[in-house]
Amino acid sequence: MTDTSHSQPPQGSAVSRFLRATEIDQGFLGRIGALLLIWLGFHLYGAIFLDQGLFLTPRNLWNLSVQTAYIGIMATGMVLIIIMREIDLSIGSIMGFVGVVMGLMQVDWLVPILGLGHPLIWIVTVAAGLAMGALIGAFQGVLIAYLAIPSFIVTLGGLLVWRGAAFVASGSTIAPLDATFVLFGGAGPFAAMGSTGSWMLAILACAAVIWITVVGRNARRKHGFAPRPVWAESFVAGFACLVILGAAAVVNAYNWAPGNLKIYFEKLGEPVPEGAAFGHGFAYPLLLMVVIVVAMTVLMNRTRFGRYVFAIGGNPEAAALSGINTQAMKVKVFALMGALAGLAAIVGSARQNSATNAMGVFDELYVIAAAVIGGTSLAGGVGTIYGAIIGALVLSSLQTGMVLIGFGDGSYQRMVTGVALVLAVWLDIVYRKRMK
Repeated sequence: MTDTSHSQPPQGSAVSRFLRATEIDQGFLGRIGALLLIWLGFHLYGAIFLDQGLFLTPRNLWNLSVQTAYIGIMATGMVLIIIMREIDLSIGSIMGFVGVVMGLMQVDWLVPILGLGHPLIWIVTVAAGLAMGALIGAFQGVLIAYLAIPSFIVTLGGLLVWRGAAFVASGSTIAPLDATFVLFGGAGPFAAMGSTGSWMLAILACAAVIWITVVGRNARRKHGFAPRPVWAESFVAGFACLVILGAAAVVNAYNWAPGNLKIYFEKLGEPVPEGAAFGHGFAYPLLLMVVIVVAMTVLMNRTRFGRYVFAIGGNPEAAALSGINTQAMKVKVFALMGALAGLAAIVGSARQNSATNAMGVFDELYVIAAAVIGGTSLAGGVGTIYGAIIGALVLSSLQTGMVLIGFGDGSYQRMVTGVALVLAVWLDIVYRKRMK
């Protein structure tokens, strides 16, 4: 008898074999494809009907990365909330309230004590904003976990309470904010790394990708799991490095405006050199979002905390019977969501160089939409951090693209966002049925 267990050819089409070997999620690949189609569609529309394609330009893509940052930051926390079969409708209002308090700290409270421009102003403000958001989230989590009030009701109440508190705290715009604090918003060329720093960071990121690939391959062998084929590992790592280096090239291709060059060289006491051109590089809000994405991905996939979140979302009763303190976990997750809303308030108010009581209006809906478009199941137990970022990019791309083609009215943007949300959920349902 001949043993044929190792001689059978791989089953399925070339595409399916490629996806199995590289372990690329088809749903994620589909979302990337949809995002690229949106980008290409807006650019071609502008090129054909408006005589200028403005979407796929370094300037617009740089601005798009900055505009996506604070929604993406909050979406990473919303993924955990929805995976646990909960919801948080209050994050936009928390963002607005925390932003107002941070504005008051910088303009009215700390300056008389520390003096204008003191470095402790932005440090104390950032720490207070993160702590305030975490405390608000933890308070709501206690009501949900220990008083058994549905999260929909608690956070709907929070939406009203914290928005009202923002109006009570300040009835007008608070500005200008601390000069260092404003850098968190990515407003202007000085709130970015510059060309040299961005290239160095991109090279370091590529080295990290290669190191992670090698370590992961060795870990699989150590624990008795079959590693991916060498060509598949090389393709995934190489493509990731290509994306990173391509992103660096795009943001560095967006040069400073002449006025900013003049300000820069005036500070140096030198005339502007002929032909001088400085690239913006990666904006600080984008880098902040990337750090949060990496940290949240590790938290979700490499820690006990993340495993508990998925366990509770998959089957809350079984999770409780297995010894998981589901109530404490809910408080922690809502506290984390609140802290991320505080961080988004830092980015949002810094970008505007002001704090207003209307900041964050409707953002809770965009954040939820980003998580759902990114593949997080409202039934719980399923979701990814990177998927939520793709969802945030889709929403930001739709809004930015409509402005560029002449549909800047917020009403049209909300209509398109609503259609995109329903369509994304329907496609996800169809995809999951096919995978069963």
